[in-house]
Amino acid sequence: MIIRIDELSDIPIYLQLRNQIVMGISSGELKAGEKLPTVRDLALEMGINTMTVSKAYQLLKTEGYIMTDRKNGARIRTEIKKEASVSDANKTELRRIVSEARISGVEKQELIDLIDKYWEGGND
Repeated sequence: MIIRIDELSDIPIYLQLRNQIVMGISSGELKAGEKLPTVRDLALEMGINTMTVSKAYQLLKTEGYIMTDRKNGARIRTEIKKEASVSDANKTELRRIVSEARISGVEKQELIDLIDKYWEGGND
């Protein structure tokens, strides 16, 4: 999986990293049990601070997407808890996206079509 960081984005790098890993899990690019690069290796590869990668991994672990241990490093969890509901944080983010789209003149159906596309695993 190729991770792309936008250094000009208002979104902190650790969140961009977290978000791309979550999208990789959702799309199937990252499989259950798959080993992630070490914090040091990923930081070197991306040219970012190790603490940034560590913060992203810690968040992913807290959210239940990955598991970590000293011997095996970070891996995608084989069983990710299914909440079957949208979190409050995601509702807030979705509301922001819908609001910005509405202000920009995007049609409701275009957003629905994008949701359908992303739900089915389509990329940009």
